[in-house]
Amino acid sequence: MKNKYFGTDGIRGTVNQGNITGEKFFKFGLASGTYFKNQKKTKQIAIIAKDTRLSGYTLEPALVSGLVSGGMHVFTLGPLPTNGLAMLTKSMKANMGIMITASHNPYHDNGLKLFGPDGMKLSDKIEKKIEKLIDTKNAKQLTNPKLLGRVKRLENGNEKYIKILRKNFPKNFYLRGTKIVLDCANGAGYKAAPKLLKELGAKVISIGVNPNGLNINKNCGSMHPSKIKFAVRKFKAHLGISFDGDADRIIMCDEKGKIIDGDQIIAMLARRWKYKRILRGGVVGTLMSNYGLENFLKKEKIKFYRSKVGDRYVKEKMKKLNFNLGGEQSGHIILGKFATTGDGLLVALEVLFSLRKRKKASKLLNVFKPLPQILENIVVKDKNIIKKNSVLIATKRAIKFMGNKGRVLVRKSGTEPKIRIMAESYDKKLILRCIKIIKQSIKN
Repeated sequence: MKNKYFGTDGIRGTVNQGNITGEKFFKFGLASGTYFKNQKKTKQIAIIAKDTRLSGYTLEPALVSGLVSGGMHVFTLGPLPTNGLAMLTKSMKANMGIMITASHNPYHDNGLKLFGPDGMKLSDKIEKKIEKLIDTKNAKQLTNPKLLGRVKRLENGNEKYIKILRKNFPKNFYLRGTKIVLDCANGAGYKAAPKLLKELGAKVISIGVNPNGLNINKNCGSMHPSKIKFAVRKFKAHLGISFDGDADRIIMCDEKGKIIDGDQIIAMLARRWKYKRILRGGVVGTLMSNYGLENFLKKEKIKFYRSKVGDRYVKEKMKKLNFNLGGEQSGHIILGKFATTGDGLLVALEVLFSLRKRKKASKLLNVFKPLPQILENIVVKDKNIIKKNSVLIATKRAIKFMGNKGRVLVRKSGTEPKIRIMAESYDKKLILRCIKIIKQSIKN
């Protein structure tokens, strides 16, 4: 059964419409607080972080009000990367963590991601339980006036996060002599990322570190990697690093200006971790992972499995298989040795640690030849159009037409009103023809 409120990565939508209103966020706070309060009888604590959207100032107070009305004590952290929130939820022994963000979406969207006390994103099962509480009459969840929660702002969230990140690397790990172009998408990583890289001695050329509430992801960040590509060439940098709005994605650029996606980063880490005997089990990708990655891992004798799209599904499969590396082509990469969810800054550090012996990024990060792949996003009013007979027939036709020469995938976006069509093959004409067949059926 489909979730009523939660998508593939939390709750997301346009601000002041549907589920993204102050009234709904009060209910989300009250319901999630009630669920987690019942799981742990010690002091009830929730921590909240956010990205830099203007709407955060509207939604955060409503969320806090719901939590304290249910008896939760709340610490607010301000702008902080998503995995920073996950790490602090665990280290502070909180009942739960909530990240207010719409990730890579434009400023007019917002939403939230929920984390349990273990720093993990919630399973579908737990989300369904919280959804039932959201639709329950509020009076049953409101606490006695004497037991209302208290609220405190913590100003050192980014410092705590940086301290945890640095503990994962040797004390003698420094980046002196390394020139880096860094694009923080005017988002949640705009404080922590430049600060940490400079502390490590790197020369940092920063882009997207002047958020105004409306410019998050706007012509910058991992959704617009051409920005770092141009800057790397202009400043003759050793590497370009680009995050999305909540800094859980990373896209990179080598010193020659070539864009490096999540699949290439995963391939490099898998090979390196296997050599260092750090890799446990194998790698989890998604249905969108390039077939070139699968082929490369096969040649390296590294096990590879695919999950549904979404980094929480990757993590769930990693946990089930006891693997410690997984991720998505889009740049969500989970280093299970260190983290419970995607973390752009952590992955950047792991790559930079691999480069510390003055290797060139172009030699380290161009690991395999990807199969030509095209992804088209079609904006729709109703994503369920994907289930219509005409679209299903067209999809089957395209898959049959592709045969054993490649792959075709059609799916609903979990975060936007879009249908995503992906096709990959060494025959580009075949790719375009298959996409056209499906695209036409959706438009008709």
